[in-house]
Amino acid sequence: MRKIVLYIAASLDGFIARPDGNIDWLHDKKYNIPDEDFGYTTFLQTIDTTLMGNSTYQQILTFDMPFPYDDKTNYVFSRSGNNQDTEHVTFVHENVVDFMEKLKEQEGKDIWLIGGGQLNATILNAGLLDEIILTYIPVILGKGIPLFSEEASEHKVKLQPTENKLYKNGFLQVRYSC
Repeated sequence: MRKIVLYIAASLDGFIARPDGNIDWLHDKKYNIPDEDFGYTTFLQTIDTTLMGNSTYQQILTFDMPFPYDDKTNYVFSRSGNNQDTEHVTFVHENVVDFMEKLKEQEGKDIWLIGGGQLNATILNAGLLDEIILTYIPVILGKGIPLFSEEASEHKVKLQPTENKLYKNGFLQVRYSC
């Protein structure tokens, strides 16, 4: 069975974006380490599918670059039925949990849960999240979009740390099995 993996960065106070969805703080030059991608390239080789909420997708579209996951199968979850599929993205309007359960049963590599906070909480609450790879960025935002929205319930399964790595710029990456 395929795994759903939340691979994401968060501020030290648990936010994945500013209140308006902006993630400029992730690209601060003071955190740059030449030739270091924090495991991103290796991680991309383990997945063939991405999952994201519509707000996250809309934020990705603002990046000054082509769509970054054009070699993957990409699903965007939206409560609105107004979205049209694109060359690289299929919009999902059905029940998230039902869709995920079927997707995990299909053949393929692992599945990357890109976010955002509401989708993360839904998948966590349903017990469908298999692993979290969380990179803490040493910045305090004070407010923003939380890693898991307020809909997240106390998780019944204790997260088990399986690996951690401290980078010389202060980033701390922790892997948890769920």
